[in-house]
Amino acid sequence: MARITSKTWALVLNGARCRILRGVSGRSEDVPAELVLRSESRHLRDIMSDKPGRSFTSGGGGRRSAMEYGSDPVAEDQREFIRQIIALLESHRRAGDFDKLAIFAEHDMLRHLRQMMPQALADLVIREVAKNLTHLSAQELAEAVSRGLPDGSGIS
Repeated sequence: MARITSKTWALVLNGARCRILRGVSGRSEDVPAELVLRSESRHLRDIMSDKPGRSFTSGGGGRRSAMEYGSDPVAEDQREFIRQIIALLESHRRAGDFDKLAIFAEHDMLRHLRQMMPQALADLVIREVAKNLTHLSAQELAEAVSRGLPDGSGIS
């Protein structure tokens, strides 16, 4: 089991997958320990498989009409995924497992994350990059994150 010495973590995120690199260092040859989360439902057909139902009209006459969804179901699914990620990060933050956080995420997910992140967690963010890196291998991801850290040579 690898020993984690750095208290910098990297959150790598897209709409369906989250990779959290623990113990990120500035050295690209180090492959940090990784946590992986996946969203439970990613297809609109899965999200909308339960119809919202029918209701009676207020005009009387016993007529029924289809109910509409109250919000964008895909966006709501993404927000629920982000809530799960934030809960996990918050539990580790409170435990003192990390003191710096770098975020690499798709543009929309980064926007939602900024809106939903509690201030105590936001205060630990040292870098935000609007780029999807979830498809990279463990070694490639470690190198990309290392380049993307404030003391690195930049993200390609």
